[in-house]
Amino acid sequence: MANIKKTIEESLQNIQDDRKLTLDLLKELRAEMNNGETNHSRSGVIAAKYVETLQRSNEQLVKIAAMMSKQQSYQEDLSLSDEETDNIFEIIQGEKANGEWKTNS
Repeated sequence: MANIKKTIEESLQNIQDDRKLTLDLLKELRAEMNNGETNHSRSGVIAAKYVETLQRSNEQLVKIAAMMSKQQSYQEDLSLSDEETDNIFEIIQGEKANGEWKTNS
């Protein structure tokens, strides 16, 4: 479980780093286009690639969020309510009082 958490944390950090770099490059390209240093027809393909990179990172974030949600849901499914815990305790106490301890041997 610790490995999964570490991997998710590293993945999130990589995604954030990639997004920052891509946004910086996109801003730089946009500034060059606004200053007339390059034209839209020449730089449009590059800009599209930057936006595509951001879209992929969004998809990765959604996948990680879904995995984390599924994991949390799974953990919640494994936990017992107070009522369930009390019922199990009563059953165990009843079997102990009745001398009905059973073994699997």
